Amino acid sequence: MTESPTGIVEARRKRLSQELGRALTHPTAPPDLTPLTEKRKVYLMEEAQDLYWNELEWERVTDEEQVDGEPLAELIFPGFLAFIRGLLLEEVPADSLAGPQPRPEVVEDIILFLAHRLVDLRSEVNGANGDREQRQEEEVLTSRLLDLTLREYHGVSSEEVEGGAGR
Repeated sequence: MTESPTGIVEARRKRLSQELGRALTHPTAPPDLTPLTEKRKVYLMEEAQDLYWNELEWERVTDEEQVDGEPLAELIFPGFLAFIRGLLLEEVPADSLAGPQPRPEVVEDIILFLAHRLVDLRSEVNGANGDREQRQEEEVLTSRLLDLTLREYHGVSSEEVEGGAGR
């Protein structure tokens, strides 16, 4: 039986909360922020997906972002993760011409995109489609990227996770 994308996300949130020993916070957009149009929301989702595919393809071409022979998602997806941080930005320098416009609802959609991709990859790895080793590597990278994106979304630092905060 295949896991659902929503089930994957909720299980990872639960695990992260348990690792931290506390409930996760959910960012919200300021109430005075103009809602995104559907066209703008679609545009931002397409940009995130393009970053995912482009950075994944670049890694396939270069095969250079590895530590101890293992690919490192933090180095493979720097533009994607910067995009996520930008969508969650709540403060800007005082001399900025525009104020922050956090869009956590778009990041939620991106998280679901990654979970859908993970489900697809798992079914592809178990099936007979294409290069099995490449699919397995992409599954590992996408899984790690999903975790990193969830940590950004919930404002959890690497130190908190590695230090086992709350234990």
